[in-house]
Order: sequence, then C-alpha cells, then structure tokens
Amino acid sequence: MTADTEQPAGKPSPNDILVPVSKTFYIETFGCQMNAHDSEKVIGTLEHEGYAQVSDEAEAGLILYNTCSIRDKAEQKVFHRLNEYKRLQGEGKRFAVIGCVAQQEGERIFERAPYVSIVAGSASYRNLPDMLARLEAGETRITGLDDRQTEETFDTEFTVRSNPHRGYITIIEGCDKFCAYCVVPYTRGKERSRTSASVLVEARRMADQGYTDIQLLGQNVNSWRDPSGRLSFAELLTAVGSTPGIKRVRFTTSHPRDFTRDIVEAIDATPTLCDHIHLPVQSGSSSVLHAMSREYTRDWYLERMSWIHSAKRDISITSDMIVGFPGETDADFEETITLLGAVRYDAVFAFKFSPRPNTPAVGMPDTISDEVKTERLRILNDRQREIQREHYARHLGQTVEVMVESYNAARGQIVGRSTQNKTVNFTLVPDALEPPIGSYLPIRITRTMPNCLVGESIAGALPLQTTLQAQPFVVLN
Repeated sequence: MTADTEQPAGKPSPNDILVPVSKTFYIETFGCQMNAHDSEKVIGTLEHEGYAQVSDEAEAGLILYNTCSIRDKAEQKVFHRLNEYKRLQGEGKRFAVIGCVAQQEGERIFERAPYVSIVAGSASYRNLPDMLARLEAGETRITGLDDRQTEETFDTEFTVRSNPHRGYITIIEGCDKFCAYCVVPYTRGKERSRTSASVLVEARRMADQGYTDIQLLGQNVNSWRDPSGRLSFAELLTAVGSTPGIKRVRFTTSHPRDFTRDIVEAIDATPTLCDHIHLPVQSGSSSVLHAMSREYTRDWYLERMSWIHSAKRDISITSDMIVGFPGETDADFEETITLLGAVRYDAVFAFKFSPRPNTPAVGMPDTISDEVKTERLRILNDRQREIQREHYARHLGQTVEVMVESYNAARGQIVGRSTQNKTVNFTLVPDALEPPIGSYLPIRITRTMPNCLVGESIAGALPLQTTLQAQPFVVLN
C-alpha cells in the first residue's frame, strides 16, 4: 500500500474482511459505587443501541471492563483479566476497556493488549453510540479520552438498574480537589454538576417506578453546585427527600472542605434523609493533612463532627483513613488513633498508602516500610473494632426500621439495613409472614456486634411494601 492510500491507524482497509460484531455484550465492573452506577448507564445505552446483555463472556460479541484505578495494582488486575480472555479474540470477539484505568493508561492499552478495540474514560460515555457505530463499521482502535476540561455529564434515561428497590443518581462527576495521593481528578476530569431540575426529574421517575431508597453520588457529592443557581446541596437533599414515594435518601462521598452545617440541619428536619454521614478524614494529623493537600486541619474536621454530634437525631458517622503516608511519624499516627476516640465512628475504611500514577505523592520519598504500614493498619483496625463494639451497644433494646435486603437460610435469618446504613440480621416472631425484599419492618435489637445488629421482628407489625413495577436485573461483578 502506498503512502497515498495508507489507512489511518485502526481504520478498516478496503481489502480487509470485516467480521460483523455480534450485538451481545458482557460487562465486568471493578471499584466503587460510582463505577457500578456508570455500568448501569452503560448497559442501558448499549441496550438502547440494540445490544443484548449476556451473563457469560463466552457468549458475548463485545466484552467490556469498567475499571477503577484508586487502589494499588489496579492496572495489573485489568491487564491480567485481558490476558485471560485474549484467546477469545480469534472467535471474533471485541474488547473494550472503559473507566479510570482507560483514562489513566490511554492508548498504551492498545500497545499492551492489541486485541482491545475501545479505550474510553468515563467523561466520554456520552459518546458510546458513536463508538459502537465505528466498531460495527470495522474500526479496531477507538478512543474516548476527553481532557478534564469537559463540561459534559453522562445523563441518560436508559439506565438499567441492578436493584429494583434501591437506586443511584449521580449528581456531580469529576473532582477539583487534587489531593496529593488521589488519581481521580486525572481520570474523571473536573467537577461537573447536573442541574437540580434534572436530578429531581430522575428522582420522580424512580419513585414512579417503585424505588424507595435513593443514593446521590459524586466523587465529592457535597461539592455539587446547581448550574441553574436554584438550590444548595442541602436544599437538594430536602427536595429529593420530599419526593412522594421516597422513604430513604443517602449521599456519598462528602468532602470536609464542602461540608456545611445546613446539611446536618436538613437531616434533622427531613425524616427521609438517612441519619448517616460518610465524611473521609484520611488522617488525624494536621501536618499529614497538609502534606496530603486536603486543605483543612484536624480542628476544622472536629468542628464538623461537633455539628453532627449536637444534632437532634443520632447520626451515624463513617470515614476513610490512610496510614503510612510519606512523612507520617509515630506522633502523627497517634493523632489518627486519638481521633478515633474523639469521633467514635461507626465504621472506618482504612488502607495502607500506595502511590498512584500521575499524583504528587509519587514524587514524595516513601520512607515508611511496608512492615510499619501493616502494623499501623492493624493497630488502627483493632482500636476501631473496640470502639464499634462499645458504640454499637447503644442500639441494644432500640426498635429500628429495617429495609429487607436478602434471606440467610443457613442461619435462619433475614438481612436488612437500617437508616444508619447498618446491617441488621433478624428473625421473625412465630407465625409471622416472611417479608418481601424491599419492604420495611420495625425490628427490636436484641444483640449488638462490632459490624452488625441482631434483632427480631415485633409481633403484629406488618411490613410496609411499596407497589413495585418490574425492573430488569443485571449482574455486576
């Protein structure tokens, strides 16, 4: 082929024999709730474009991996999975890597895995129909790698939700915080908020479909700013919570820099807003917080904790923490341990520091050994377990409303969740009818454990069951 007739990379040649793309797909999702909900929207988009979802990659014409790059070795996990299935390329299958690892690694994915046909970051999902059309036309290297300056959000009415009772609404995408350890601003772009009107339309549509539990999502959900200027974040919470048919509204994940007192006031004033706040602190040391570029201090964070502790409702508090950040001394770590006692969290998700690509922390001397990080993580988890054991005891003898989630036949228990986002394992009083999943029951707590509550139903109490329209199920791995 001469230079005049050379085809662009990834474009089909007139001499190529094009193998039609089977319009079936399999999707595997790694990572957080944001990724899980992104997959629900991707699935809906694919189905709207005429694709049918299958539960086995061997039956799929298109295999998608929705990836997460928050934790260490995320890229290796993705490439390992790709290598496991590259043998399927000979069967005419196509592969797509989407999400954070796709945005982070970009076209290097084509070099390491030449059988991949689509590489797309989350900011490009709105362009999926065009990408699919190009794939069907025979292109083999299709990219959707928007820069972080895009103003677009991925709003779609074609979402296929995996749970017929609880659903997500993404209200803000991206992040502008640039914490030293975090890759999210580089993989998901800048903060982009949806209008309050579009959020409320989706909430009403979900309520009409039978959803009773809604969770508002964002990398920093409380950084949401209404592009129309109509509502504050606290006012949006109240408006969603006032939607007829909605019984519970949650939101995650919040950032301390944008956490305002009116959020606590809204929870106090609106019974449908769940009495649970997840507010990641990352460290109890102001010097470490400064090194992390968190832009608040220990005292700033504790002031927000005081607002929550002084609320009329008993609001459950959970958090994220990192141990072993570069420069963290024994004294710094001890400040994190004392913060546990000061706040008395109901749960803490703690991790050892690991440098992520493209972040400022990559260039920091990581002088703390893995052995020290491991020991600090053990100490933190042991102390938090003690606190949870003591703190959960406050629920003994209480009656809490529980949403039924599943049945544990082996233990003869029903599994549900309280408005504080605590797991409740309970049994029924004799002759009580088994409550349907998605219904709500008052449960008397008879025993408390570090990670769950145990109880029994109340004689004569009937489950509140909403009228549910049939919803399609998907399997997200």
